[in-house]
Amino acid sequence: EVQLAESGGGSAQAGGSLRLSCTASGFTFGDSDMGWFRQASENECELVSTISRAGIIWYTDSVKGRFTLSQDNDKNTLYLQMNSLRPEDTAVYYCAAPKRGWLLYQNRGSCLLNPNAYWGQGTQVTVSS
Repeated sequence: EVQLAESGGGSAQAGGSLRLSCTASGFTFGDSDMGWFRQASENECELVSTISRAGIIWYTDSVKGRFTLSQDNDKNTLYLQMNSLRPEDTAVYYCAAPKRGWLLYQNRGSCLLNPNAYWGQGTQVTVSS
């Protein structure tokens, strides 16, 4: 059974930093695309950053230069280092891995409504000005 568990969320002041972790089990970690999503409103699940099996990393424009995605295959853990945080980064952050045959994609509504990925439980990030 695939399981993803996020940690590291919390509160920060604008300009501060947080690091999110996602520990995975139930699949070969390095053989899967992985990604981070965030849900700031009920209407949109935003794709924040992804890493492909080949190690290619992508960021959405709003976090480029501020967030850094990395992974430790020995620990089966995905990280998201978030620096220079802004109030608009406030959201629930989810770690996700696509199911076989699928890619990670952004969808309307709740992230957890996407049936084509495995999801963690989410971790709240709150940034105050």
